[in-house]
Amino acid sequence: MSKAERAGAILEIDLAAVVANWRLLCAMHPSGPVAGVVKADGYGLGAMPVAQALYAAGCRHFFVALLDEAIAIRAAVPEGMIAVLGGLLPGTERDYLGCDVVPVLGSLAEIEAWSATARAVDCRLPAILHVDTGMSRLGLDRRELEVLQQEHARLKDLELSYIMTHLISSEVSDDPLNERQLQRFNSACAGLPPAPRSILNSSGMFLGPRFAFDLARPGAALYGINPTPHAETNPMTLPVRLTARVVAVREIGECQTVGYNATWRAPGRRRIATAAIGYADGLHRSLSNRGHAFFDGKAVPLVGRVSMDLTTFDVTNAPGVVPGAWLEIIGPAQTPDDLAVAAGTNGYEILTSLGRRFHRIYKPA
Repeated sequence: MSKAERAGAILEIDLAAVVANWRLLCAMHPSGPVAGVVKADGYGLGAMPVAQALYAAGCRHFFVALLDEAIAIRAAVPEGMIAVLGGLLPGTERDYLGCDVVPVLGSLAEIEAWSATARAVDCRLPAILHVDTGMSRLGLDRRELEVLQQEHARLKDLELSYIMTHLISSEVSDDPLNERQLQRFNSACAGLPPAPRSILNSSGMFLGPRFAFDLARPGAALYGINPTPHAETNPMTLPVRLTARVVAVREIGECQTVGYNATWRAPGRRRIATAAIGYADGLHRSLSNRGHAFFDGKAVPLVGRVSMDLTTFDVTNAPGVVPGAWLEIIGPAQTPDDLAVAAGTNGYEILTSLGRRFHRIYKPA
C-alpha cells in the first residue's frame, strides 16, 4: 500500500496556481519586480517547492521572516535576493555573509552592526532599511529616523537595496491609515539617501499606482488568500486542496451525544462520520459545533468537539459517505478564507497552521 493510500489526510498544492498568482501580480506592478514572500514555510505550503517554482518562473526577490528560513531555501534560488524581515540578530552577521542573505535593518544598532561587518570585510554590503510608519513592531521609529536623516554617514558602508515599510490596513481600501502611511513613508524617504522603495503587500497592490514604487512584496495572495475581502470575487487562484479520510461511520439515536464534554446532542437518529484530522493537524478547535466539510459539493456539519486527531461530522444527508471516503476541508467549496470565518480567525492562520502529518502532493508548475 502506498503512502497516499495509508494517509489519513491529503494536502494537494498546485504550484502552477501559485506561479499564476505571481504572474497576475507582476502584470499589476509594471513599476518594478514582484517578490515572493515564502516565510512560515511558504504560508504552510512548503517554502522550498514554492520558492523553486517561483524562481523557475523568473522571480528573483524573496522574503522570509527568519535567517534559518533564508538558509533553508538558498539552494532553491541560487541567484535570487533573499531578505530577512525579522532583522539582524546580534552575532548572526557572518551567517548572513556566508549565505549571501540581505538583512532588513530596523534600528540604529542593526545599522551599526552591519556597517561594522562591512568594514571588517572591506566591502559595502547590501541592506534593506525598514522605516516604521505606524505598525510599531519593527523598523526605525521616529527618533531613530530623525537621527539617520541628519547623519547619512551612518549608511556609508552599506548599499541600500531598498527602503521599505509595512502597511497596516491595506485590505481595507478606504482606510485613512493607508494614505497616512504613504505620506509618512514619502516624508521619511525624502530625508534619506536615494534608494528604491517598497511598500506593497498583497492587499496593497490593489490600492493604486501611488503606492506602487519599485518592489512589491506579496505573500498571502500568492497562496490564494483573498487580498480584496470586500470585493465580490477573489482575484487569486486557490492552489490548495485538503481532504480527510473517513475512518468510521456509525448511527446514533436521538439525544445521544458526540465528542468530548458532550457538547452536541443528536436531535434524532443521525449518521456520524469520524475523519482522521484534528487540531494537531491545524483544524482549529474553535470550529467545534460550527464548521463544515464537503462531500460531493454538499456541506456536512461538524458536530461535537474537534479533538487532537479526529473530528466528527453529521453525514445523515450524505449517504455516500462510508469508511474510506474523503471529506473536503479546504478546496473549491470552502476556501481558507471561508474556513477562517467559521473559526474566528483569518486565512493566513488557517494555512500556516496546516500540520506535518498530511500526505503532500505537489502538482508541478
